[in-house]
Amino acid sequence: MFVGLKMSTDFPTITSKTLMMEADRIMKDHNLWMLMVVDDGMFKGAVKKEDLQATLPSPATTLSRHELNYVLNKMTVEKIIKKDVPSVLPEAEIEVAAKVMFDLNLAGLPVLNYKDRLVGYINRDIMLDVLVEEMGLAQGGARIVFEIEDRKGVIAEVSGLIFNMGISIISTATFFHKSSRMVVFRVQTEDQGPIVKELVKLGYKVVGPEDFRSEWS
Repeated sequence: MFVGLKMSTDFPTITSKTLMMEADRIMKDHNLWMLMVVDDGMFKGAVKKEDLQATLPSPATTLSRHELNYVLNKMTVEKIIKKDVPSVLPEAEIEVAAKVMFDLNLAGLPVLNYKDRLVGYINRDIMLDVLVEEMGLAQGGARIVFEIEDRKGVIAEVSGLIFNMGISIISTATFFHKSSRMVVFRVQTEDQGPIVKELVKLGYKVVGPEDFRSEWS
């Protein structure tokens, strides 16, 4: 899956000349932690909520109302724009974007094309939606998890077994836990018993929550 197929294109942006009070209002109205800054179609960076709040006058200011209004009508976001904001291309694999967000502890990333134009935005909500979609949860069925050794042909072998039983595969995924490699199949059936029985016959170790309960109890 590519970032460009899942990114959001419906979000507010500001310019470097946007007043701080206006930027603050937009953030509150849309429950955002960051606003993208675009000047003449080009991405210039982002303004973060904490920087904006730290710069705006405190409610305890000694300025008169007239003086405060004058100051607020002069303060633009230009000087608090973060220009070194990490970004991704729409062609990037979505797991690459997820890793950048995880490594840098970011809630989202701007998506730029090769001309540095802002074309979208991807965040943690989208990542979670992609995870649910890729695991096929919405399509129902049953989940089978089994540990495997690192050898060729495992996926093909199990896929063939399930195919020969006349059952459709909804999704597959691989996870690692400590030194174990686990494969997850979601299959279009409510009774995974026959599949599990055949996997055990072939020497696969089928696992479930009970096999790991000691780790979280």
